Amino acid sequence: MAAQGECRGIPADHGETGMKIGFVSDSLGGLSLEQVLENAARMGVDGVEVNTGGWSTAPHFDLAAMKASTQARRAFLRAFESRGLEVISLNANGNPTHPTDPKQGECLKDTIRVAGEMGIKTVCTMSGLPAGAPGDTLPNWVVSSWPPETRAILDYQWNRVLIPFWTEIAQLARECGVERIALELHGNQCVYNMPTLLRLREAIGPLLGANLDPSHLFWMGADPLIMAEQLGGAIYHVHAKDTMLNAPVQATTSLLENGGLTDIPARSWSYVTLGIGHDETWWRQFCYRLKMGGYDGWLSIEHEDIILNSIEGLERSVALLKNVAPRAPSDYRLQEI
Repeated sequence: MAAQGECRGIPADHGETGMKIGFVSDSLGGLSLEQVLENAARMGVDGVEVNTGGWSTAPHFDLAAMKASTQARRAFLRAFESRGLEVISLNANGNPTHPTDPKQGECLKDTIRVAGEMGIKTVCTMSGLPAGAPGDTLPNWVVSSWPPETRAILDYQWNRVLIPFWTEIAQLARECGVERIALELHGNQCVYNMPTLLRLREAIGPLLGANLDPSHLFWMGADPLIMAEQLGGAIYHVHAKDTMLNAPVQATTSLLENGGLTDIPARSWSYVTLGIGHDETWWRQFCYRLKMGGYDGWLSIEHEDIILNSIEGLERSVALLKNVAPRAPSDYRLQEI
């Protein structure tokens, strides 16, 4: 595993530019692309991250059409440019190593191909979660060291599936001109924390980095503030999403929650609008620690609060980030004495 210090350094396109704010297109999944972009322009954000498939129905992006048609790709980009917006990244979140659903892996490959054709340098996705053994039909997430068969499961998943798969994907990305693949540290994936990210990054190379989404880290018990600083140059993207920890339920059920996502009072944790789970002071610290670690890129809001209206939730989240994110480049210089 790479040492923590090896993560230091500023990724290729972040530099001293100031953070940019945007949101994930599925945050407004009930609206048309035109309506999404009009709302983005109205809210004063800098860009939109576009879902292409996987676990998303991709209501704003026809991946097959984009793959087939230069004209379709140009029209898509013009819709952003005409409103002064950027395409933050393409997002193919799903399980690309699913043992019985190859469509998710193909979605990732096609997303990389299309990103290359469109000049988009960052693709967001998940690491994948294979089956626990050859012939199994469902993914298997190992979260403890006992009983001893968990060692055999992890050996199969990493050495026989995950590393060979990502070796192939990395080669495809290089051929297509995609420079960064940002893996979301997410439960039910092989890469879900800092050690697992660094393990895969060490095996595949610096093409792979983190999509640091604090919302998942909260319910898994990690500290996003420490990870923001220590991952440093290995952070290629940031999802701005909050989680509310429901202490009275957590006290008896723990944070290992598998209840229905819509029954908020019964859950030990739930995804919420920025500022509801963690206040503005926390988000200001998060942005500052990202800067301390060398990250100066996108903050892409992923609205998944089922109680608040999506437009209202995005507006509140955008307003919070505008208050806390360092937007201008640093101009401090030590005086010569």
